[in-house]
Amino acid sequence: MTEHDPRHVPTRQIRARYTEETITVYQAYGPHIGGPAARDGRFPEHWKRERMTWIKPSFRWMMYRCGWGEKPGQETVLAIEISRAGFAWALRHAALSHFDAAVHADHDAWRAALRTAPTRVQWDPERDLRLQPLDHRSLQLGLSGEAVSRYADEWLVAIRDVTPLAHRIHALVRAGDLDRASELLPPERPYPTAGLALDHLVPTTRAGVA
Repeated sequence: MTEHDPRHVPTRQIRARYTEETITVYQAYGPHIGGPAARDGRFPEHWKRERMTWIKPSFRWMMYRCGWGEKPGQETVLAIEISRAGFAWALRHAALSHFDAAVHADHDAWRAALRTAPTRVQWDPERDLRLQPLDHRSLQLGLSGEAVSRYADEWLVAIRDVTPLAHRIHALVRAGDLDRASELLPPERPYPTAGLALDHLVPTTRAGVA
């Protein structure tokens, strides 16, 4: 099995591991946060709710961000299942983190949306197994204020420590065995967005959100 062929992937597309009720997103923390979170299935009291927290449906982009769980302060990689209803709320209330003339009337309109939105979206280049950028982009979702409380207290379903999996895949990549590494990747597929009205995040007529 080889890596997914990126040639026919839309420029902006949400890809994730999901069920009928939940979607899996990834975060990485130091052991003082990640350990208790995985053990107890919830974030510990010393997890800072007042800070913006970024969740990522793409496992490979998370590996790029945390260096396969080897960057200081990101040694514990968490797979976090949240409700799809919560994820939909986050997208519905999000603003783009950057100005896009196809979405915003002007820079003032963009700044106003960004200032009041409890969530924000970035479309960053997806990564291959060697963590090199691909032509298509992956969703990163930033949560702040009300969204952070909803995330921790309402949307959260389960937390798993997937650091051993990250290390196992990384070892195979370093050994040059990309086929075996790819077989271990969490299965991600295009996320169904029908009815989510994402024109404020990417105009479907231009970029094609699957």
